[in-house]
This record gives sequence, C-alpha cells and structure tokens, in this order.
Amino acid sequence: MSYRGKSVLVAGAGRSGVAAARFLLSRGARVTLTDIRPRESLEPAVGGLEELAARSGELALELGGHREESFRRSDLVVVSPGIPLSLPLFDASRAAGVPVIAEVELAYRHIEGTLIGITGSNGKTTTTALVAHLASAAGRRCRAAGNIGTPLIRYAEDSAPGDLYAVELSSFQLEAIDTFRPAIGAILNLTPDHLDRYAGFGEYVAAKQRLFMNQVDGDRAVLNADDARTAAMAAAVHSRPVLFSRRRSLERGAFVRGGRVLYRSDDGERDLFPVEAVGLVGAHNLENVLAACAMAILAGIPAEGLEAGVRAFRGVEHRIELVAELDGVRYYNDSKATNVDATAKALESFPGNILLIAGGRDKEGDFASLRPLVRQRVRRLVVIGEAADKLRRALADVTAVSAAGSMEEAVSACRREAGPGDVVLLAPACASFDMFRDYEERGRAFKEAVLAPHRGEEAGRRPGPCEEGFHGL
Repeated sequence: MSYRGKSVLVAGAGRSGVAAARFLLSRGARVTLTDIRPRESLEPAVGGLEELAARSGELALELGGHREESFRRSDLVVVSPGIPLSLPLFDASRAAGVPVIAEVELAYRHIEGTLIGITGSNGKTTTTALVAHLASAAGRRCRAAGNIGTPLIRYAEDSAPGDLYAVELSSFQLEAIDTFRPAIGAILNLTPDHLDRYAGFGEYVAAKQRLFMNQVDGDRAVLNADDARTAAMAAAVHSRPVLFSRRRSLERGAFVRGGRVLYRSDDGERDLFPVEAVGLVGAHNLENVLAACAMAILAGIPAEGLEAGVRAFRGVEHRIELVAELDGVRYYNDSKATNVDATAKALESFPGNILLIAGGRDKEGDFASLRPLVRQRVRRLVVIGEAADKLRRALADVTAVSAAGSMEEAVSACRREAGPGDVVLLAPACASFDMFRDYEERGRAFKEAVLAPHRGEEAGRRPGPCEEGFHGL
C-alpha cells in the first residue's frame, strides 16, 4: 500500500503512535498526530518527528486535545492501544468511511517473517520474552515486540522472510485489528481484567479471542488446557489447536508428567527437561514455560536445545523480580500485577510470611476474592493509591492493614516490621496511573525505595539481569 500524499491520522503520541507516525512519514504520508497531552509532556519524541517530516512526508500536530474534523477527513486512522475505540471520534471516522486500525495491524500489512501472537490476562510479557530468548539461543533472528515495549511497526523496514516475531498483544490492540493473522497465536489464560473499560467479562474475552479470527487450517492456536475458558476455544478456532498443561498429559502439546516437561505431536512424544530447570518463581511461570516451549517447537526451534534456553532465562523486570535480600528479608517487585488474578498468582508463589504492598487505580477488580490467600499468607497489607480504602474494606478483617501515602513510605513500613525469612512483595492488583506514569515507573520506585538505605554496600555488587532491566532480544 502506498501512503505518499495520503492523509493519515495517528491517535495517541505514546510509543506505538510515534513509531507509526515515523513509519508513515518515511513513506511520504501527510500525518496528523493527535493527543490530549500538551507538547511539553511529549518531547523529545515530537521534535524527532518534525525533523523526519522536514525530509519526508508532512506532519501536523494536534496536541492538548482532539479535533473531530481531523478524524473525519483522513484517509486512514491508526489508533494507539490506550485510547478506547468507543470514543465518538472514531464513530465520526467510521461514519465518514475512514478505516480505523491498530498499530499492530499497520505493521502486519508491511512486515515480513513469521508472527507469533501472545495474549492472555497474565504472563504475556514473560512468555513473549522467553519465546524470543529460546529462538535467539537457537540462532534464529527473533524480535520481541508489541505490548512488551517495542512497537511491531519499528521492525517493518528491516524485516526479512526468515524472521520470527514474538508479539505481546493486549485486548486493546486486538480491538482494532482487521487482517492481522499470526501463524502461531496463544491465549495463556483468561480472568477478569480491564472491567473499567469493558461492559463485562464477556466483552473482554471477545476482544482477546480476536487473535484467532483470521487464522486458517495451517496456523496454530496454543491454548491453556487448565483454563476452562481458553480450553473451550479449541473447538471454535479455524486453526489447529495445540494445548499446554501442568496438571495432565495431553494428546498434542506441552505438559508435565513425573516431574518432567514433555511435548507430544504427530511425530511422537519428546522428553524436554526436568521441571527443576525452570528457575522462575510460581506455578503460573511453569505454565508460561510450557506455552513458550510449545510455540518455539511449532516455529521450528529444535526441541533438544530448549533445556539450555530455559535454564538461562532469568525472567523479566517487574514480574516477581527479586530486587534484593537484605537482613534476611527478600524484596520482590511484581509491579506488572495490575489485576486481582495476577496478585493471587504472586501470593501463591510464596508459602507465607508476606508483607504485601497493593493499591493504585482500581480496574473494578474483586479484591474480596483475595481473602483466602491473604488470610493464609499475608501478615500485613500496606495499601496505597486511589484503591486504598476499597482494599482496606475488603481485607481488613483477614490481616493487619495500614496505609501509606507514597511508595517510599510503604516500603519503610514493611522494612520496620519484616524479619529474617519474610517476603516484602509489591503486587498491586491495580493500574499505576494514579501515582505513576506506568507500571514500570512504579516498579522502579519500589526498587529505589528498597535499595536506597543500602546504596553504599550495594555499590560494589554487580546487578542481576532483572535489575539492569529487560531491553528485548
């Protein structure tokens, strides 16, 4: 498709929007970039786009608010995932016959290579990173992209038919796909999330299931056999289902038996590695490993090399990340636990003696569902953010609860009470936007608060891979 001289509106000037605008400008388009935020909060990205527009294409900036007229008069609208498609502005585009697509849809139309699409309520980032790690360790050029941090469109100009792309996809991104079709697609699990955006859980599930809508018989749908909602999709997809399970053996897929991870296909059963090779904390991470290994094998990665790759994988920043062990207390950063189910999985990863920091912007989560786990494993809950009072009301009768006005205050409260053998865990069960720019900033604030009193003794210690941060593969 030629964009030269075409008018394309890009809604949202975040990472995806800026990357889409750069691609379109490089193709000679007349790009209008619109965002409700003022210009000063969007530098230096906006300045870089203006420099590019001086060489190729044309750029108009509509910042500090949206103009309905621009949405009606464009040839194409590319929407960033953070902007709800229910806004009347997009109705105006559609009424005028203007297509509205996601950045991942734009990328799909131009990128070469094999796409592995990964979604679910929890575990997406870890699984995406592991797929890319396993493929790269086997010598394949594989890039982690999408919701993991690097927009897929960034790779369109430098893609080749032999490339692999492990693409983390949110429900928001999937809302605005049209022809997007991953050769391998996976839904890891489904639990209530983003109910502040969707009319109900069914609408959220429908958005996730769009991952498979364009797949055909030669494609693969990787599904969690231990999750009733995803397992049921096996009968509905047009592609060939491949399952994974940590609880039972399967006719086709990855599973655990006798302390070993195995993979069974039409070619027979293969013993891959012992469960103990998985260094990540929590049963949910074993499920992520099973899904990643299934996708790697389906993408042509040799099964015999998977054990070494799994053993070498150290996890992803902000996902049950061990920050430090100080005075016998272990501090874990799970800032990516932005919904109730993710927090439950984090709590299940430790036998008890947990001091939990939770709270933030409520996503209409059912905090009361955490009561059994909190009663059994959490001896103090420190609540923060807008949801603090709701969390207190839901859980105050099953554990001790106190409030903090900042992350530093929350960590200090936990440090005063924690003793050897205890775990201080940030697992918020909420979005971060009331106090932080995103979950990454929240996680960094937690780590800074944990390490600040020990900077002198930490100065000579080399940080682990998660402390350095995950920069993609």
